[in-house]
Formats: sequence, structure tokens, C-alpha cells
Amino acid sequence: MDRTILEKEGQAHVLRFWDKLNATEQAALEAQIDALDFAALARMRRLLAERGHSAAAGTEPEPAPVEILASGPERDAAKRRGEEALRAGQVAVVLVAGGQGSRLGFDGPKGAYGVGPVTGRPLFFFHARKILALSKRYDAPIPFYVMTSETNDAATRACFAENGFFGLPERDVFFFKQGMWPALDPDGRIILDAPGHIFMSPDGHGGILSALEASGATADMERRGIRSVFYFQVDNPMVAIADPTFVGLHLLRGADISIKVCAKRDPQEGLGMVVTRNGRYEMVEYTELTEEQKNRRRDDGELYFKFGSVAIHVFDFAFLRREAGVDLPLHIAHKKIASCDASGTVVKPAEPNGYKFEKFVFDVIPHAGTVVDLAFDRADEFSPVKNATGADSPATCRADLQAKWARWLAACGVEVPRAADGSPASAIEIDPATADGPEALGDYLAAHPIDPAATICI
Repeated sequence: MDRTILEKEGQAHVLRFWDKLNATEQAALEAQIDALDFAALARMRRLLAERGHSAAAGTEPEPAPVEILASGPERDAAKRRGEEALRAGQVAVVLVAGGQGSRLGFDGPKGAYGVGPVTGRPLFFFHARKILALSKRYDAPIPFYVMTSETNDAATRACFAENGFFGLPERDVFFFKQGMWPALDPDGRIILDAPGHIFMSPDGHGGILSALEASGATADMERRGIRSVFYFQVDNPMVAIADPTFVGLHLLRGADISIKVCAKRDPQEGLGMVVTRNGRYEMVEYTELTEEQKNRRRDDGELYFKFGSVAIHVFDFAFLRREAGVDLPLHIAHKKIASCDASGTVVKPAEPNGYKFEKFVFDVIPHAGTVVDLAFDRADEFSPVKNATGADSPATCRADLQAKWARWLAACGVEVPRAADGSPASAIEIDPATADGPEALGDYLAAHPIDPAATICI
């Protein structure tokens, strides 16, 4: 630990309780200090100093072009190309899973939260089993890179180990931790949340790029001959992982990044919008749109900014690796952070008292040569678990899963009884490794007839 650097950077206060710490506490604090990225800290302090100085108004954004692939030759060609890549073992899957389930009242990684309508199987189960189904169908390994955080890394690894990696070969599952950054007070000083501990928080989903590189994950991808990297977040069990049509369209277009987008359910839904501005693509956050922009309509009555991103992407591997060395913009959030007062007493503030900093993965979009936006049907691919109740909750997610599976059963000639509101009257759950679509489900049902009036667990 170099105290002179702390003094030079105006952060010597992190040692003000040093003499009151025991040897173990001193060692822990010293390790935190040694891990600090002072170049990043300097960027944070500059951003903090500039807050409140609004930038000049930019060019009005325009919605980016969106591709809608209906059944036909173009869709068939994209699917064939994606299947070729999967058979060749050129596709990897990256999962952002650093969050905890605290908002759901769950003490553990969000990925370990149970969403199975019948069995209570966790989010991780549905993701891993989809990868297993693809790997078997295309007779090729699909490496699975799971980004954890300092908070949930051990518990995530334990969840996979206790469940036999959900059937995946252990050699094809790679865990890596995202980076952690300190928070700053209004004067740009690092916040201590205990006399011997610096408050740290995840560096945002944009931190995945540098974390993949630092962990050796990108080197592993290069060794495996990966060309395309499918990226998604843990809270959506309906995602079509490494969808061959999506991967194939990405490859046929020679895109650096491809983005799945869906129609917003209402003007206020908090989805980022892919736009074009000054001749290039970028993502505009929901909070950056004015109320007029959110509610603007076209002549046909559709929302002008209709399609939103739900964090489902495919990256060109070479582009992803190149971006790992780029300093992405920092985003700042004013938060309530427990901190030590002058006596070392930990105080929990009633109002925001500090600033957290994050990087967002979509800030690579302006660097891309070619960007593809592909529309999808949210009823088939998007129902996140974000809130304990209400919209985007476990209840809505389970209902959407069962509605999707009931549509699959109907496509196979099996009509399940319906409640008065049209929802399935009995619980349904389908293991993606057994059937990941109507075609595979039809094959299963041909050999395993079911009673549609009973609970269905396949």
C-alpha cells in the first residue's frame, strides 16, 4: 500500500481509523486500496465536478431501422447460417448474473430464484437447459460464461455445483466476476461504510467487457474458435438463447453488434431505444427521452419510438474483444449510502449522500461499423423477473411462461383446459432440454402421451 498515492489523490482519509483496526481489518482494507483503479477514480471525480453542467442540445434522435423477419426465404437463410455457426462450435453465450434477489425478498443470487410454475426450478435452470438442448441438437459445445459479482460469486458457483451444472459439462461453464468501484461523496472522496472498509458497488453491465478480458474468458473464446457471442441478462427465463435465426442474421449482415428489440407495451415502459443520430447508431436511455418523445405517435397511431431494447445482443467476437480496451463513458447515480462519521459510527442516511458510477454495455454501439436491430414477439421471448409484485414480477413471469407452453401444446394438438380469463387452468412446466419448442415437444408427446387436464410437468 502506497500512502503517498492516497495523499496525492486526496483520498488519505480512508486511513483515518487505521490505528483502531486489528491486523485482519488492516489487511482487508489494504487489499481494497491496492485494488483501486486511480485512473478510473480520476474520471469519476471529473464527471462529478461536471454534474449540473448540461451539455448543449444535440441533434434530435431518429428511431433506428428495425428488421422484421417474417416466414420466407430471408428468414430461412438466416436460420441456416446460424445453425452452421452452432454446428461449427463458433457461438458462445454470456450471461449477466451479478445481481442479488433482494428486491424479490430472496437471499441469494437472482439466478437461483425459483420461477418454475410446478417445480420451483431457478432461473439458472432454464438458461442452462436451453444451452444443453442446443448443444445436443447441433452436436457441438456451447461455452457458457456467467458473470457474477463479489457479492454472489461463491453462491452462484455453489448453485451450479449442487445442481450438477444443470446437465452442462463443467468444462464448458466459465464463471468470472465483474469489477467493483467505490462510491464518492459530493467532494469526490471515497466513502467508507465501516472504519476498515471502502464501500464498493458493481461497475455496471458495461464492465462485462473488461471483466471478460481480465478473467481470461476472451482468451478461452479465442482458443475455442468463437466468432459470435450471445449476451443476455439473468432475469428473463423466456429468452431464446443463441437463437439460430438471430445469430445467422448477425453473421449474414457482417454486424459488429445485433440487438433484439420489441414493441413497448406502453409509452412509459422503461426500455432503452436504439436510435440514429449524426449518422451513427446509439442507445438512448428511457430517462433521456422527453415526455413528448415517449408519447409521440406516427400517422398510423403507433408510437414513434416504438421498439425498445431488452438487453439481448449478439457481438462479433473481434469487436467485443477490441471494445474491452476502450474507456466507455461513465454514468452517475445519486444514492443513499451508509457511511462512517468522524467518530467511525456508521450512519444510514435518509437522503442520497453519495454517487455510484457505472458503465453500460450499449455504449459500444456508436463504435460499431454495422448494427442490426431485429424485432421479436415479447409474448414468446420476454418476461423478466424484476419486481416482487405487479408488472415484471414472478407472478407475471410464471403466467407468461405457462401461456407460451400452452401455445406449444396447442401447436401439437393438445388443448389444455382454460380458466375464465383464458389462462391455462392447470400448472404447466416444460424442461427446455426435453423440449425447447413445438417441434421438439411434438416428438416428446408422440412417445409420452399426457393428460391435458392434469398438472403438466415435462
